[in-house]
Amino acid sequence: MTVTPLAAHASDRPESAFRGRIGRDAHSGHYAVPGRYRLHLSTACPDGLRVAVVHGLLGLDAVCPATFLPAVPDCADGGHSVLRPLYEASAHRYRGAAVGPVLSDDWSGRIVSTHAPDIMRDLDNRLGGDRLSLYPCGAESEIEAVERMCAKGIEQAARDAGSAGGEPVERDRALTTLLETLGALDRWLEGRTYLIRDEVTAGDVELWAALVQLDTVHRCHLDAAAVQRVAGHSTLWAYVRRLTAHPAFGGHLDLDGIGRRHRAGCQGLEAAGAAVQILDWAACTTRQPFHLMDRR
Repeated sequence: MTVTPLAAHASDRPESAFRGRIGRDAHSGHYAVPGRYRLHLSTACPDGLRVAVVHGLLGLDAVCPATFLPAVPDCADGGHSVLRPLYEASAHRYRGAAVGPVLSDDWSGRIVSTHAPDIMRDLDNRLGGDRLSLYPCGAESEIEAVERMCAKGIEQAARDAGSAGGEPVERDRALTTLLETLGALDRWLEGRTYLIRDEVTAGDVELWAALVQLDTVHRCHLDAAAVQRVAGHSTLWAYVRRLTAHPAFGGHLDLDGIGRRHRAGCQGLEAAGAAVQILDWAACTTRQPFHLMDRR
């Protein structure tokens, strides 16, 4: 997949407090041992949802157990009180928010990483075994470009397009960016089952999670006409429906939790687009499961 025009955009994921990695052997400090590591995440959080889908696709329940956090953080700073001991054990007098997702080391009781892209790559490359490769050899640059495209061309553009405090010209420009990104994806996916390769990759996980956010959160701040234009990319949304039918994707979709998390933290104004749902997500999850190797 060629995404060069969008590759110059930097990801707007928040800076992570911890960026440790799982290495190849004992010399790396953190090394791959089944049962040593644990995930702490909320599927109502976009990055938590991405990590949960990767974890599910790789079948890592026994290798790296996951502890699921409440949809709405219980601390005033947006963190989870249950994660506070891990953060304090990992950094002396840590004063930031104790947020997920977190990859922790049960041997030391400390955090390895809070950076979702690194966590996803380590789950695949260090703990995933030979079952499936979500970061196949030669596809890394394409997946990184998809990450940037989702962050800027979809999520940031949708936020800016629905910003009540933004200037009309800025909102129009952001909506144009969003629609151009969706249009390029819609054309690219014609005749394709997956985004990059002939099988599922992390690029599909990234895009699916971004589009979940677009329809369940960002849509609520767009006007009805804008949402209708977003919904008009039929090939793209058919792709989303197919992925959602797979348990590793749709099985982690907590629509109620996403809604509660959004309402708890959102300070924007609801717009007419809130009444124009793009997909019936519940219906997508009850369809006949979509096999990840089905290329029809």
